[in-house]
Amino acid sequence: MKVSAKAEYACLAMLALARRGVESPPVPIREISGAYGIPERYLVQILLQLKGAGLVASTRGASGGYQLARAAMSISLGEILTAIDGPDESPREGASSKRPSTPVLASVWESVRQAEKAVLDRTMIGELAARTAPHDWTI
Repeated sequence: MKVSAKAEYACLAMLALARRGVESPPVPIREISGAYGIPERYLVQILLQLKGAGLVASTRGASGGYQLARAAMSISLGEILTAIDGPDESPREGASSKRPSTPVLASVWESVRQAEKAVLDRTMIGELAARTAPHDWTI
């Protein structure tokens, strides 16, 4: 599986927003950019794509920024990757498809692709944010 740098940055930005929660004030782009080393201009493009996909909402002004458009537990990694890189392409038919072993291999590649998609679709950004957030333990 190949994940583009843009898609990875999008996931990092969504994690930053998920740690804050839907009810928190908007997070400024500069804060996300600084925390993850993402160039601000590039992050703006990424966040605009995520906004177009309905995953984030923006607020203008001095106290503006971005926040999740819905609960983090309802946003999957699959949705984020699709918003940034588009839908996953089906394996292409190669010139060697006339060889007898090609269909056997093609079925394996398709099974791998489906397993990958299943993992991405069931992994919620809220779960990942909870794994990375510091816990307040009282003993």
